[in-house]
Amino acid sequence: MKRFEDKVVIITGAGSGIGEATAKRFSQEGAIVVLAGRDTDKLNHVCSELSSDKTLVIQTDVANRESVNNMVDETVRHFGRIDILVNNAGLYVVGDLLSVSPEKGDEVLATNLNGVLNCSYSALPHLLKSQGCIVNNASVSGLGGDWGGAHYCAAKGAVVNVTRAMALDYGAQGVRVNAVCPSLVMTPMVARFDDETLHYFDSRISLKRAGQPSEVAAAIAFLASDDASFINGVNLPVDGGVSASNGQPNFN
Repeated sequence: MKRFEDKVVIITGAGSGIGEATAKRFSQEGAIVVLAGRDTDKLNHVCSELSSDKTLVIQTDVANRESVNNMVDETVRHFGRIDILVNNAGLYVVGDLLSVSPEKGDEVLATNLNGVLNCSYSALPHLLKSQGCIVNNASVSGLGGDWGGAHYCAAKGAVVNVTRAMALDYGAQGVRVNAVCPSLVMTPMVARFDDETLHYFDSRISLKRAGQPSEVAAAIAFLASDDASFINGVNLPVDGGVSASNGQPNFN
């Protein structure tokens, strides 16, 4: 399929994991892809695997408004427009509220929540011109709470609801806003989990396995495509069935 032929797509956190897979998916479908993130080595590695004349690397810290404004300005300078924004950049920190330092907690909120707001604020004037869309990477942690994840849950819960709010505000102006809510996905972010922890995760997933970045990327591409033209304000679980459960144990 070539659903995004010559569409200009910005993907934050594009150096690995879901961001990398999303960049490859959009590129395969004909898009011009802007790879944004803090680690240029990772971004350049992803870029080397994509079409050189339809890919641009921009070092970006989504928590920094000036950096985000530069990302958007550089994109428009190179390609003249923005059609799709994928807010994917994120951090995860393990620990309850008292065990995580305020500084580290602020860093999680600055990236996972303020990063979405910063990028959306800067890109929206261009998306309104192109009648484009935004896809946020939220989480099942934004739909329900986790043990030992207060800051992450706070940020992702806010992303879930700001997705709804922006969809209401801008849908009539031609800009759709949706989000994906993944559960466990095999990315570098979960590399710290040992086999026993991964087994516990699998026991809560009805498909009995973790997701792959490409599976989340496919959902992001769907929400950004014309196939989803009447979908707005949705937080789509891409979770292998985690959210199908009411939390009670499996007695079978």
